[in-house]
Amino acid sequence: MQETIIILDLGSQYTQLIARRVRELNVYCEIYPFNKIPPLSQAVKGVILSGSPYSVMDKDAPIPDLAGIRSKYPVLGVCYGAQFMAKAEGGKLMRSEIREYGRANLSYIDSESKLLKGMTLGSQVWMSHGDTILSIPENFKVISSTNSVEVAGYKIEGENTYAIQFHPEVYHTEEGAVLLKNFIIDICECSGSWTPDSFIESTIANLKETLNNDKVVLGLSGGVDSSVAAVLLHKAIGKNLYCIFVDNGLLRKNEFVEVLDQYKSMGLNVKGVDANSRFLDKLVGITEPEEKRKIIGNTFIDVFDGEANSIKDVRWLAQGTIYPDVIESISVNGPSATIKSHHNVGGLPDYMKLKVVEPLNTLFKDEVRRIGKALKMQDNIISRHPFPGPGLGIRILGDITAEKVKILQEVDHIYINGLKQNDLYDKVWQAGAILLPVQSVGVMGDQRTYENVVALRAVSSTDGMTADWSHLPYEFLAKVSSEIINKVKGVNRVVYDISSKPPATIEWE
Repeated sequence: MQETIIILDLGSQYTQLIARRVRELNVYCEIYPFNKIPPLSQAVKGVILSGSPYSVMDKDAPIPDLAGIRSKYPVLGVCYGAQFMAKAEGGKLMRSEIREYGRANLSYIDSESKLLKGMTLGSQVWMSHGDTILSIPENFKVISSTNSVEVAGYKIEGENTYAIQFHPEVYHTEEGAVLLKNFIIDICECSGSWTPDSFIESTIANLKETLNNDKVVLGLSGGVDSSVAAVLLHKAIGKNLYCIFVDNGLLRKNEFVEVLDQYKSMGLNVKGVDANSRFLDKLVGITEPEEKRKIIGNTFIDVFDGEANSIKDVRWLAQGTIYPDVIESISVNGPSATIKSHHNVGGLPDYMKLKVVEPLNTLFKDEVRRIGKALKMQDNIISRHPFPGPGLGIRILGDITAEKVKILQEVDHIYINGLKQNDLYDKVWQAGAILLPVQSVGVMGDQRTYENVVALRAVSSTDGMTADWSHLPYEFLAKVSSEIINKVKGVNRVVYDISSKPPATIEWE
């Protein structure tokens, strides 16, 4: 039985980071909205309450139901989680006159606290809250303080329940990893045995049991997610896996042929489908980003369904869905505003009578890469940058034409090859070029030009949930800009995107 830590998401921007820190201890964890807590199995070893953008005194503040949790499992409340439990038991809180945000230092540590074992006085922590705990109930014991926050941490007597006002998951809390290890390994008594090898072994066993002798069809994209999913499935069911790689006319330059060649060398049963014109015809005149995504997604399903129907008795559709796709597609407060549609989340149309299998839907992107390495897959697949399901269709702002696709393919080819040739590709999480719906004046030779503008984008990240723009060398940007303008007809200006996520997204559409 796989040991599991449950994280109840109360809306914090750091919730996914808590999960990542837990998994770095080789302990499996799952995130659930605070208002959608599933029945907890015997495998659950502890529960963490995240922070929240709300004040506990807001009228619509999140109220998690902890009945049966606090008495049964070790609990760690972080920030809002700490404030919520203090208020629920009769503690006094007030809104801070000045939001307590940023670096602080621990001025008091309870030397007998299991949670704080090994932490040092004066250790830097990261505060991010707008409420102050003025007093705590009699059965609460203060275990840490800072110069400005007396109740920086507490334990509830008679329970394995702890709470802290700072964020142990962020980089700025210097000994946050120590605290989390104390909670996960010592207090929750997790063994830390969730490794790539154990994941591979259990996943292949589960796939064999679930799929038996059924046939499975998988849409390959050339990316790490679908490729790792394919290898796991191939190891589980062999020739019963049928892979389909669709050319939607929006792939990178030469990608269709190169990816097919790659997969053949891996021993996978892959069929390439050239549906180039079918996609581009449906996109004529469409400019709205979400509509483009839906057209591309629906057309892919139509093409894929036709190919799947040509395979006799296929019963399952496999997808390379990963955990961030799942997280971004659920909401703490019910249905959320759509930021963008994930092409592989949300089920299938009724006419596709296939059951879905998603072997990677509990993993973050870097975990998928570690699984790929443990499977001894080729480095150029494992290290491949993420590429959006709708392809260049959402990197061409405005309407899509075959001419625009060709221009962007050439720009992207120069940019990505440049990153590889200058040993920058593996230092970047994701990179790509965007064709803007803007023309600008330029001068080439003795002629005035009025041509397209392209934006180059490169970000650093660990899982795509947050990202910072990559500080590529000026010399490289100058060189690649010059090469694009000189070699790609129709482009006379190159700009570089220096926006981070949030507030921007990685893709422009």
